[in-house]
Amino acid sequence: MTANLPISSSVIANSITCLHPAMMPFLVQSNPNGESTTNHRFHACQFHGIGRLGYIEGQNFAVEFINAKDHVERIDEAARNLSRRKVDIGLADSHLTLKSIMAAMSMSPIVFVASNFDPVSLGVVASIARPGGNLTGIYVRRPELVEKQIGMLAETFPGKTRLAVLWDGLVAESFPAAERAAAALHMELQALKLENPPYDFVVAFRDLARRGAQMVLILHSPLFTEDRSHIAVLALQHGLPTMFASKAYADAGGLLSYGPDLNVAFRRAADYVDRIAKGTKPADLPIEQPINFVLAINLKTAKALGLTVPPTLLARADEVIE
Repeated sequence: MTANLPISSSVIANSITCLHPAMMPFLVQSNPNGESTTNHRFHACQFHGIGRLGYIEGQNFAVEFINAKDHVERIDEAARNLSRRKVDIGLADSHLTLKSIMAAMSMSPIVFVASNFDPVSLGVVASIARPGGNLTGIYVRRPELVEKQIGMLAETFPGKTRLAVLWDGLVAESFPAAERAAAALHMELQALKLENPPYDFVVAFRDLARRGAQMVLILHSPLFTEDRSHIAVLALQHGLPTMFASKAYADAGGLLSYGPDLNVAFRRAADYVDRIAKGTKPADLPIEQPINFVLAINLKTAKALGLTVPPTLLARADEVIE
C-alpha cells in the first residue's frame, strides 16, 4: 500500500509497522525532493538498515510512504490512518510526528531518533537509562553539540566575532546553548528565529547581511533540511561562512558541518525495531546516544569564499569535499 499525504517538509515522518510475525510493513520518511518511489524503497532498506537484518520487501515486510511537504496540520491525519491500518511499531524522527503517532498508537511500541528534541524534557520517557512505557530510541544531545560547533567556528575564524544563529521553534532547546557558548567566547550573537513555514531564506539572509553577521550557525531544524542547497547558495552569495549539524549540508555546499552520523543512528534504531518485533519490551531498551560524530569541510566553498581552513581543523576532518 502507498500513502501520498502531504504533511510537512524534509525529514518528518517515519514508522515501522507489523501486521503479523511474517509481514512487517515499513512506512518511511517523507519525499520532499520528488525522488522516485524506487529510490525511497532503496532508502528504506539501506539507510534504516532494515535490509541487513534479514527483512525482504514483499516477503516479510512492506513499504508505505508519506509525501511530506508544507502541510504540518496533516500529520495527525496520517497518524490516524496508520492506526486504522493496525500499525504495531512506530518509528519517528520529529517530535511533531512522535506526538501524533503517540496519540494514534498510544499502546503500541514506538522507536524514535531524537535528533532535534529531548525526549526526557518533552516528557515522553522517564529517563535515558530507564525510558519506561512503550517508547525508546536514539537521542542526540543538541545543546552540547552546539557548544562544540561554535568552538570550531571560533577556532576557524579567530578574527570574526559577529555570529548569527538561524533557528526556529523546533530547535528551541538548543538556542540557549548557543547563547552561552557565544558569551563564553566573547562573540556578539545575532539571533534570527524563523516562524510560519515555509520559510523565506532569501529575506533571512538579507537580514543577516544587513546586521553585519560574519558567520552563521544553522541549528538542526527538520524544516531546514529540504532547503539545504538553497541555504548554502544564499550564504555564499552573502559571503558568509556556515556551520551545520549534518554532512548533507556540507555536501550541498555548506562550509562546515559537525554532528552525529545519522546513518548509524538510524541503523541502531532499526536494531531496536527488530528486537521489539522479536519480543523485547521498549522499557527494557535504554535510550542510546550516538558516539560517531562527523566533521566535514567543503574546501570548494572555502575557496569560493576566499577563506583558508586552519591545517589543525583539516587534520581532524572526517570528510573533506574538494
